[in-house]
Amino acid sequence: MKLTRYFIPISALAIAGFLSGCASSGVRNPSGVPVTEMRPDERGFVAGTGVESQDMVMVTDKMARSILSTPQIANAQGTPRVVLDPVINETRFPINKDIFLSRIRAELNTKARGKVLFLARERMAALEKERQMKQSGQVTSTTDPNVQEFKGADFFLTGKLEGMTTRTKAGTSDYVLYTFQLIDARTTDIIWEDHAEIKKQGLEDAAYR
Repeated sequence: MKLTRYFIPISALAIAGFLSGCASSGVRNPSGVPVTEMRPDERGFVAGTGVESQDMVMVTDKMARSILSTPQIANAQGTPRVVLDPVINETRFPINKDIFLSRIRAELNTKARGKVLFLARERMAALEKERQMKQSGQVTSTTDPNVQEFKGADFFLTGKLEGMTTRTKAGTSDYVLYTFQLIDARTTDIIWEDHAEIKKQGLEDAAYR
């Protein structure tokens, strides 16, 4: 009976020691910073003087609202069709520049309620193949394949990112100008243009990918 009385505490200590040893064998970084989930429009503690998510959200929100208020879109007879033309990046930051147009398109498709339509020109190879299969009878079509056609663009949506950088012993300063345009596909008129600008200063530069 004495052995039984002392056996349970000793066993418990052995198990606790084993578990403690397993826990300490993992990767630990007590001095590191844990991952923090943030809103895309929120400035975080990992920041530089260049283009960041909060800038992209602010700029694209402004452009989407501005496009909807332009008369050629707001008062259009029928539904204008728009093609995205790649953004030109003339800043020093090697960022994914076309994410701006992707978010503007998503915002308008979500909130414009059919005021504007975007043509999927980047999918032309797949769309052309599908049309050819319908015309040849390889696949069925809910419409007459003989009159099926791709729509033409009424407008092109494009933009440009331009920047100025100043560096001294005190730190780095970056100014970025964002401009976006809607261009009439028939006349080449710029029917809408808007811009946003941001300036940041910091002690250390950051790497952007």
